[in-house]
Amino acid sequence: MTVEVGLTLDRHLVRFVDELRRAGLDVPPGCTLEFGRAVAEVGATTRSGVYWSGRATLVRRPEDVERFDAIFEHHWTGAPTSGRVPVEHSPVTLVLDTADDSPDSTEEVEDRGDDHLSVRWSRAEVLGSRDFAECTDGELAELHDLMSRLRLFGATRRCRRLRPTSRRGRPDLRRTVREALRTGGEPMRRVFAEPGERPRRLVLLLDVSGSMEPYARALVRFLHAAMVGRRDVEAFALGTRLTRLTRELSTRDPDAALARAAETVTDWSGGTRLGEGLRSFNDRWGVPGMARGAIVVVLSDGWDRGQPEALGEQMARLQRVAHRVVWVNPLKASPGYAPLARGMAAALPHVDRFVEGHSLDSLRELALVLSEPG
Repeated sequence: MTVEVGLTLDRHLVRFVDELRRAGLDVPPGCTLEFGRAVAEVGATTRSGVYWSGRATLVRRPEDVERFDAIFEHHWTGAPTSGRVPVEHSPVTLVLDTADDSPDSTEEVEDRGDDHLSVRWSRAEVLGSRDFAECTDGELAELHDLMSRLRLFGATRRCRRLRPTSRRGRPDLRRTVREALRTGGEPMRRVFAEPGERPRRLVLLLDVSGSMEPYARALVRFLHAAMVGRRDVEAFALGTRLTRLTRELSTRDPDAALARAAETVTDWSGGTRLGEGLRSFNDRWGVPGMARGAIVVVLSDGWDRGQPEALGEQMARLQRVAHRVVWVNPLKASPGYAPLARGMAAALPHVDRFVEGHSLDSLRELALVLSEPG
């Protein structure tokens, strides 16, 4: 497929949608945005990628498929249209606006003619893909508000508490007798129960060393958002020592919670001793009970000044008692990244899931990982 790439790709996409409309296809403006997102996701280097991106987002009725195919072949490959579809071209420019609400930018968009299509991205979409290391303090505050909307539902586990069930299972004698009292003491209906379920405990270990400083200031907000309103979440800071932050981050007021956490963590932006920190966690909290059957999330870039063997040993201890160990590395999204740091290489064999953590979108993916069953 021959297409000019670079700055002219958006114009090709909009012009193609314009041809579909002039041919009689009903394509709402929102579908144009979905078409652009789909092409950006699958890439514009193959014919099939662009075709199925358009077919999935622009065609709403089965009877429009034939016209869509004809226009697609003409626009992208130059094939004739057999006289069935008008092919006149009108200049169309796609104007991307990043939700800047300044008066100057608004007037500039409104003054443009009909041959310009203005597309405004929402603030949430812009911030969702923004790297935490590039965010200002104001943007971090906005991200904290968006993080508070994340719902971290961890995988569930069976508990001793029983719940009623319509299926035959374990007889529930207490409820059976209670039902019998309504019928004069005659047990007319037997009631059954089954083991209930409750969310697994979530343990968050955040690396606050100097190498993580650009990301730790955003991820500590994520820890606060994960803890508010939940009793089964524990939070710790990993630096040159281990610091428990559960009580400090449980406060609903984000500013107060972050201020208390900053006062408690005395080694913020200092050195990194992940192996020693995990040893302290395993000995005092993790192995004795806190990590047993829990989902443990380590948020770190894997840089460690200690011995990698010690880190690997502690990660192995942690994996043996935890239900699942997830390692969140903000550097994983960097082009060409490989886990070559000694600490990261030592820990990786004992990790169940290795995910990114550089942006709000990556944290949304993390929320899905935490909710995976099994």
